[in-house]
Amino acid sequence: MRELVEQRIDGAGRRGAVVTGGARGRTVTVNRRESALAWLAARGLVTARQNEAGERLRTDYERAALGASVTMQWQPRVDGGRRDGLDPTEAQLAAKRRFDGAIAAAGAGLSDILWRVVCAGEGLPASERALGWPTRSGRLVLTLALDRVADHYRLP
Repeated sequence: MRELVEQRIDGAGRRGAVVTGGARGRTVTVNRRESALAWLAARGLVTARQNEAGERLRTDYERAALGASVTMQWQPRVDGGRRDGLDPTEAQLAAKRRFDGAIAAAGAGLSDILWRVVCAGEGLPASERALGWPTRSGRLVLTLALDRVADHYRLP
């Protein structure tokens, strides 16, 4: 799904506020629904195996409900809450175990960029700045981390 918006861009290439109405200056069209990992995969900067590993990690992260929650979920489940033979709490715990195992498999030096790009959806340039890394070093480290996660998930 696509949600295209125009954002201002400064001389250093950093995106700013969303533009409404007539825009002056430089702007860039951004798809808000596209993840940072999907962006890299669409441009051939990560392999299909690395992309699959990242998507599995993100799925486990979301199923484990490790991200911030802003609302309660009040709807009762019609099917009794059973999926794959696990009740919702067991499924959440299993996802948390898988996520923790994958992050541990990536290693201490690689898990930071992995979490920022795959789970938090942060772009590579922002992640590099936040971690104090040199420009364009994040993709190499991210691909190493994704390879380790792919091995952990036993992807072909």
